[in-house]
Amino acid sequence: MNISNHGGNDMTTGRTFRLDKANGKFMGVCSGIANYTGWDANLIRIGFALGTIFGFGSLILVYLAIGLIAD
Repeated sequence: MNISNHGGNDMTTGRTFRLDKANGKFMGVCSGIANYTGWDANLIRIGFALGTIFGFGSLILVYLAIGLIAD
């Protein structure tokens, strides 16, 4: 039986989430998410801003949690 790992564990693929404090504006959360997903950091920032406005500020807590827990 041949078992191959497609996707799966991040430790085997080498793709991990890290804060990008060098390119980040505040704590490097959006820039780190952009590096992880391959998207533009400005799109992530706009998404967080819109989510904060329309989510009554709930994404601020998510942002702070990611910034404090990651890295």
